[in-house]
Amino acid sequence: MSVPAQAPGSAAEPDGLEDRLQRFATIWSRAIFPVTATSMTRTEFEQHLLPLARQLSAALHALPFDAAPAQDVGAALVAAHCTDPDALSRTLGVVDAYLVLYCGNVHTGTPVDDLRARCSRIQHALAAGFARALRERTLSEQEAIARSALTARAFAEQALHATEARFRAVFEDAAIGIGIADLQGNVLDVNEALTRMFGGLDTLVRARNVTEWVHPEDAPHVWKLYGELVRGEREHFRVEKPFYRTDGTVLWTNLTVSLLRDAEGRPQYQLALMEDTTERRLLNLRLRYEATHDALTGLPNRTLFAERLDKALAADDSRFGLCYLDLDGFKAINDSLGHAAGDRLLVEVADRLQSCATAPGEMVARLGGDEFVALTTGPSVTAQDTEDLAVRILGALATPIGLDGRDITVRGSIGIVEGRAGERTSAEVLRSADITMYRAKAAGGNRFERADAEADARAITRHGLTTALPAALERGEFFIEYQPLVHLGDGTVHGAEALVRWCHPQHGVLGPDRFIPLAEHTGLIVPLGRWVLEEAVRQARFWKHRHTDGGPLRINVNLSPTQLHHPGLVGDVVDVLDRSGLDPGALCLEVTESALIGADEDVLKPLRHLAEMGVNIALDDFGTGYSNLANLRRLPVSILKLDRSFTRGMQQHPADPVDLKIVEGIVSLAHSLDLAVTVEGVETAAQAEQLRRIGCDTAQGWYYARPGAPDRIHTLALADAV
Repeated sequence: MSVPAQAPGSAAEPDGLEDRLQRFATIWSRAIFPVTATSMTRTEFEQHLLPLARQLSAALHALPFDAAPAQDVGAALVAAHCTDPDALSRTLGVVDAYLVLYCGNVHTGTPVDDLRARCSRIQHALAAGFARALRERTLSEQEAIARSALTARAFAEQALHATEARFRAVFEDAAIGIGIADLQGNVLDVNEALTRMFGGLDTLVRARNVTEWVHPEDAPHVWKLYGELVRGEREHFRVEKPFYRTDGTVLWTNLTVSLLRDAEGRPQYQLALMEDTTERRLLNLRLRYEATHDALTGLPNRTLFAERLDKALAADDSRFGLCYLDLDGFKAINDSLGHAAGDRLLVEVADRLQSCATAPGEMVARLGGDEFVALTTGPSVTAQDTEDLAVRILGALATPIGLDGRDITVRGSIGIVEGRAGERTSAEVLRSADITMYRAKAAGGNRFERADAEADARAITRHGLTTALPAALERGEFFIEYQPLVHLGDGTVHGAEALVRWCHPQHGVLGPDRFIPLAEHTGLIVPLGRWVLEEAVRQARFWKHRHTDGGPLRINVNLSPTQLHHPGLVGDVVDVLDRSGLDPGALCLEVTESALIGADEDVLKPLRHLAEMGVNIALDDFGTGYSNLANLRRLPVSILKLDRSFTRGMQQHPADPVDLKIVEGIVSLAHSLDLAVTVEGVETAAQAEQLRRIGCDTAQGWYYARPGAPDRIHTLALADAV
């Protein structure tokens, strides 16, 4: 059957519902008028169809939904002499193609899929009403034939034959499967479409009883609804139901069953309308599989794993164990062998992981990249079971994987979380597992670590500090404390070291050991270091103007390894000094010994430039690394700062002679190279005196003063301390 073609989007042009209904009636009349036996003109026939279009639109949006009014529309078509089989077929085509299109946007709250489902039921009801009216018309004609048998027998027989032929044509030519059965379930008749659905053997379908079509996947309420229908307690029901075909395959259908009553209203037959949805269901299952499985490895993906984990954590009286795996050094494999080889390696890893989790309640998923997770659940899962799973995984990865003619050894770090269901959410479990996995990686990799609540809390705090760092600098939450540098010869304040602090809104004042490594990791150390330099130089300039009676105080500022490698280091220092007017000799930049171990000329060049300007360069934490002492000759440093580990041996009485000899040797070597020596961590008068006798130039430590506000530098009473 064909219907008049319409330009795409033409339904959106009319402004009101009545205009859209008129357009729908126009299309409908054009479709069925040529096969309608009526004396009306096409325009009159179109106006006759307009009220019927309103009935269909109202039924589409009725709350609660009831397709019964569509039966009246089918009957009205018969009453208007639209009894040709093509009239019903074309009507169903128009309703299917245009009813939702022209009338579906009246109530925008109803989803389109629901409207399409309602439209399907309206078609079924319309066909049922048409069939019933046609049958009643046939019976009426038969009665007329009987009354006028003596005068028009030949004509009546011909009319009866034509009517039955039209009904049979509608029944046989329908695109959906139609079956008729008695109230005992015996199949009386089926059309060709239904026969094809079941494999094409008409006799096998007709010989069946409806109750034989039970399927294990039937919804629980299907046969309850069927029982109510055959008892006359309901007029129809609609369900999704599977059937076994004659060859054993499964046919999925949208099934609508309606009750047919006799003239006195007694239940007589049941009419089934079936739409084959097998291919649509298979497509949905395929789409579901693709949405929940990793395309590369075929393992469940993050979406499906999250569903399984949520289900496991919601189960009563159950336990779970989770292994979060990240491959060690996988980026190097991608970079050296290419991503195609990396993908093949991931597929092999996935296969090995699957072989490790085959017991009931176990599953493996790929979360993305080189991250995998293994889950075990059950009422008797223990911590040892989860550790055994982790051991199996590491063992499966131990055998090298052959790629492009070479054997690749795969290592992995695993974070283990286990416990009772219901105690934590899935997000909390995954976060703990992820944190624990990184602890295993930091410990050297190729191992597993168990979750630890305190370690998790520290990691979460570190993450919170990391994310808060940029805003903290903008909000001015950092401040500087100054620790005096004291000249050991006369006890005068020689300068001060600038030590940055963070006044955190929740955690209070934090020392540099809590946030400097985080700033290094995120790259924020560069703007933070420049801010410290600006503030410290500004303070040193203030001291010079405020206290003109004494000599200028040297200000020591720490440089991180990241700042040392930053191309703007020299420019920043020059800019800060120029804007402040501070003499370069009043600034000392402290660089850790570890940052200069093995440094090439490109790293040393900025320091040489600054030293040539007059800026002092101090080698901080000297003695903690393994640098060759001969390398001191090539470093542009003017000061050695001995690590506090050398002063610890001087706290006992008498002092450790070995520590004394080491310090004496370092001081002698430094002085021979024209380097000044500063000692950190001085806490007692005895230490200060020993260091003075050895020949150390300056010292700092709690014996003199703790780090504090800048106004304490010139009020420091060293005589009291000594």
